[in-house]
Amino acid sequence: MACVTVPLATAIVASAAKKALPESTHKNPFVAKLGWLGKMMFGGSFLLAIEHVYHGEIIFTPPFLTAVKNGETADMLHEMATRGAAMAVLLGVVWIGMVVVSNMLEKADAKRMAPQGL
Repeated sequence: MACVTVPLATAIVASAAKKALPESTHKNPFVAKLGWLGKMMFGGSFLLAIEHVYHGEIIFTPPFLTAVKNGETADMLHEMATRGAAMAVLLGVVWIGMVVVSNMLEKADAKRMAPQGL
């Protein structure tokens, strides 16, 4: 139903944080790669929204969510708190792993490319 909104909200916050942080903080690999998190969250939300439209859980007339239209707001909020939060946390953990591996590879490449002493 509305679990798509949690990763979408996370994507918006990550994108806003990337734009709001000064350039000097971009030396931190996590800050420098906030764009990855935003893209992952936006992409996941988009694919999930397509699936919800296909199954008729999102409609194109107000209130847009069939759960709200049918008076199942409590179920919708429960799904957002459980499934939506779990998806956002899982994508966040994957992003952290990607940043750590990327940082390790960048350091190894910099070490390999450094001039050797005579």
